[in-house]
Amino acid sequence: MKKIRKGDEVIVIAGKDKGKKGVVLSVVDGGEKLLIDGINVAKKHVKANPNTGERGGIVSKSMPIHRSNVMVYDPTKQKGSRIGVRVLKDGQRVRYFKSSDQAVEVKE
Repeated sequence: MKKIRKGDEVIVIAGKDKGKKGVVLSVVDGGEKLLIDGINVAKKHVKANPNTGERGGIVSKSMPIHRSNVMVYDPTKQKGSRIGVRVLKDGQRVRYFKSSDQAVEVKE
């Protein structure tokens, strides 16, 4: 079970965007990298395409960041927290914050 999923609110713990929070938009490269809204933004030069009506210019684009550089944000402790997995009696697996011992709620 992957511990960081789409829709999780995460906080960056390393890199140029350290301390910023964002929501995971997608998981890429087999779960190794995450695309986070407003984090690791790069300027890309885009060529115009008259067939599709796209304009050329400089576009800001979110680039993937490695999952080791983020932690899931725990709203009760107001900081990043490690994630654990519990197996309930009915066999269901749930994620929980190790710092506050509460279940992770995904906002999709």
